[in-house]
Amino acid sequence: MNQHLLMIEDDARLAHMVSEYLGQSGYQVGHAGDGQSGLTALQAQPAELVILDLMLPDMDGLEVCRRIRALPGALAQTPILMLTAKGDPMDRIIGLEMGADDYLPKPFEPRELLARIRAVLRRHGDGPVPSNNNVMHFGSLEIDRDARVVSVAGQVCELTSYQFDLLVALGERAGRVLTRDQIMEAVRGRELEAFDRSIDVHMGRIRAAIELDAKDPKRILTVRGVGYVFARQQD
Repeated sequence: MNQHLLMIEDDARLAHMVSEYLGQSGYQVGHAGDGQSGLTALQAQPAELVILDLMLPDMDGLEVCRRIRALPGALAQTPILMLTAKGDPMDRIIGLEMGADDYLPKPFEPRELLARIRAVLRRHGDGPVPSNNNVMHFGSLEIDRDARVVSVAGQVCELTSYQFDLLVALGERAGRVLTRDQIMEAVRGRELEAFDRSIDVHMGRIRAAIELDAKDPKRILTVRGVGYVFARQQD
């Protein structure tokens, strides 16, 4: 059964776009156009997570957040992902202090919203459902083959399409030492730059995106004289 999310957002067009996008990843998204309607909807049908806009027509998102946290029972613990168009870092601080679980400024990429939702649900022990064999998890690293999104602790990593395919090839063969030729063979069908050190260059860029310290990698390890191995156990 699809997980139910509630989006409290006065921009109906944005809410429709988000609902369609998240629906493709297996989420059912309800929508409320103002704070009071959102609170009523949440009490009528509890949600696994609330996507809450900071700027609403009847009350601001901080007040809605405060009221959710004051609801009885398990409703008060509903995870909240706050959206805002404001650039003031103080809004983020206040929102988190009032009980929001995460914060995403507008405009945002839908894939980053999806990654953050999954990260919040994971932290609350509810996720990353819905999921399937097309989503690979290695510690805080998530590789979503359907959405073609890579994230670390909910933060989307910027990779080219080719680098994404290379990372998927490594992830599918985690724990195995692969030569450069084997890696290129795994992504055959793409336009490969096979006669130089392009694999090494791409590995360096992938490391820069997914490693805590690219100079001391823990996810993609170099096997001197052979190739690379993608660590099966990661933080």
